[in-house]
Amino acid sequence: MFIPLHDHNPLVHVRRQYVTWGIIALNVAVFLLVEGGGLSSALLATSALSYGLVPAVFFDLRELTPELAVIPESLSIVSYAFLHGSWLHLGGNMIFLWVFGDNVEDAMGHGRFAVFYLLCAAASGFVQAAIDPGSTVPIVGASGAVAGIIGAYLVLHPRVRVWVLALGRIPLRVPASWALVAWFGFQVAKALGDVGGGVAWWAHIGGFLAGALLIVPMRRRGVPLFDRGL
Repeated sequence: MFIPLHDHNPLVHVRRQYVTWGIIALNVAVFLLVEGGGLSSALLATSALSYGLVPAVFFDLRELTPELAVIPESLSIVSYAFLHGSWLHLGGNMIFLWVFGDNVEDAMGHGRFAVFYLLCAAASGFVQAAIDPGSTVPIVGASGAVAGIIGAYLVLHPRVRVWVLALGRIPLRVPASWALVAWFGFQVAKALGDVGGGVAWWAHIGGFLAGALLIVPMRRRGVPLFDRGL
């Protein structure tokens, strides 16, 4: 739909977005070291089953074989968010995190932002798994957690101008509210239209709503919402 490029939104409370950088680095490291950089489809599949969120396993309807059950199944509600199916999958999620994550981290502080990210990952994964609890297809990817950042950014900074590539090729500078509301509407349309294609649309919706709600109590005291005072 669109690719974010840059927002004109300087940091106020933190000098550097260390947690955002750390999450990006961790996702890249997991893709290289755990998933073999996507070079082996067999390794990708094994990693997805071992560390991804398999709804039927999470809800105790099925069990993994002993060689695949390497972590407690309850941990898969967050571990899945650090796995990706390809460099394109990884890069698409990380660019959204890069553009929007720093200001959400700025609004919360480093520690709260790390907790916020994991909560959004868990909420988005649970929503997607609950839609089809008997599924044995692993859920992987940071998109649900990143959707939480998108939801939080919309609540914090709807009026900030953002450079995006619309349709992947047309550079536009638009208010964040235009781009992010359109993004959310697209996710809802796809989810309600039952257009699967291997994309966890309900995870995006769950993560977005979780982020939009959590930013209110988790932001620093005095940080305004909806760009009040801008």
